[in-house]
Amino acid sequence: MTRRLVALSIAGSDPSGGAGIQADLKTFSALGVYGTSVITALTAQNTVGVTGVHVVPADFVTQQLETLVADVRVDAIKIGMLANAGIIGAVADFLGRHPHEHVVLDPVMVATSGDRLLDDDAIAAMRDLIPLASLITPNLAEAAALLDTRAARSLADMRLHAITLQELGANRVLIKGGHLDDSPDAVDLLLDVDGEALLRAARVDTVNTHGTGCTLSSALAALRPQRDSWLEAAFDAKSWLTAALGAADALEIGHGHGPVNHFHELWTD
Repeated sequence: MTRRLVALSIAGSDPSGGAGIQADLKTFSALGVYGTSVITALTAQNTVGVTGVHVVPADFVTQQLETLVADVRVDAIKIGMLANAGIIGAVADFLGRHPHEHVVLDPVMVATSGDRLLDDDAIAAMRDLIPLASLITPNLAEAAALLDTRAARSLADMRLHAITLQELGANRVLIKGGHLDDSPDAVDLLLDVDGEALLRAARVDTVNTHGTGCTLSSALAALRPQRDSWLEAAFDAKSWLTAALGAADALEIGHGHGPVNHFHELWTD
């Protein structure tokens, strides 16, 4: 009997279940991977917005991580909301002690609702964390913040930002282009060691997009140990997320930006 793959999410909690740790664990399960988690922050949020953030002390984040890996073998790591420079440093130190070949870093800075989820003084620490990840998955605004420039307005801008992030030490970059105004498709750009690939999918007409970034990054972490390359994992994660978006309206969760349907392949009624 084959041992079940295990993925770890290091991220914040979302009570509405659409983003953060909750979205990651749902994604892991939907894609056949056993999920574990280390919580970095508690948020008070729903599908409309975030009303509060309670940050976990950095030393307790470290204690969670070390206690977990002392007992459980982890096959992939997804890193999401880290809240402040202290927690970013704790995660960086952990990865220094426990380097891993399958680490996806989603540099979460702003929620779908527009609420800030990362302190301003933590961006420099986030740049230092980038080289420790196998793949980073910023959206247009996050890539711009990391590079201290304006957000990409075209595919050419996305390409330039991806190249510049690699020059800063990123091993691989997947820039999510879903907010590009001039594209009829949702186009992501993957810059890998072997070159560039474009991941295209038809835009899904829905407001229920809460947690799409969390879900994509956790899908990449779950799928990479099951695939031969990051490119193959990225294509499959993109396809799976597009289907989850297409089924999102059936959930009818909340009154704002509802979640994607993580279990669209399992819930058929």
